[in-house]
Amino acid sequence: MGITRIEVAPAFRAIGAGAILRIQDAWAIGRIAASSLYGAFLRFGNGRAVTLSVFYRQLYFTGFQAIPIISWIAMILGLIIVTQSLSILPRFGGERLIGEALVWVVIREAGPVFAAVIVIARSGTAIASELGSMKINRELEALNLMGIDPMRYLVMPRVIGTTVSVFVLTFYFEVVTLLGGYLLAGFGKSVTFTAYSSSILESMGFAEATASLLKSALFGLIIGSVCSYHGLMAGKSITEIPQKTTKAVIGSLTAVFFVDAVITFVFYM
Repeated sequence: MGITRIEVAPAFRAIGAGAILRIQDAWAIGRIAASSLYGAFLRFGNGRAVTLSVFYRQLYFTGFQAIPIISWIAMILGLIIVTQSLSILPRFGGERLIGEALVWVVIREAGPVFAAVIVIARSGTAIASELGSMKINRELEALNLMGIDPMRYLVMPRVIGTTVSVFVLTFYFEVVTLLGGYLLAGFGKSVTFTAYSSSILESMGFAEATASLLKSALFGLIIGSVCSYHGLMAGKSITEIPQKTTKAVIGSLTAVFFVDAVITFVFYM
């Protein structure tokens, strides 16, 4: 019995220490998100030209340059969903249910999640590694010595740029997926565009649109904040950059899926 107590106590201490560490990380990430929103909406006039330059570069890299890969994945996903739907739905009402299936899969879940995952893979890693490199090379210290706030100059434009990019890419992903679905449903199975679009519009209500927009905005804010936090947590060794980048990817994915589950539960349960 004594041996059991000796072995269990360190295990509980380790679990408690890990939980405290996660809470501290979440608090720091939340502060980054809040300060970015505050700086973007209430203090945007200070250093506007320089901040806008960083914001536009982030928007171009995260949003515009992701359009080709987003387009291909969205088209393929739309074709897959319609193919599977047409193989199953005729038993339960036929082609008129294709729009409902697309709304359930694409608008509710796949659109925001796929866009977020692509942004994490492309831009989240870049944000973490770039800020980590700046931290190790003492560029952040140099900015502080010059009286420039690194959070405002480096972090806020990246977080807001990522948020806007994910929001726009989610809408684009959903539109392309629905059009890709029509290419198969319309040309392969003689479904008219009027019937196809009517089925989608009838199936998509206020809850679906609101949940999709809310998810996309929160996912972008989470990705920018988590990746910025882990990049800024780099120490003095260059070998820490890939470690922090990996943590940024894992943390972003975990937070995105957790928030996705919470929003889905709130809106659809």
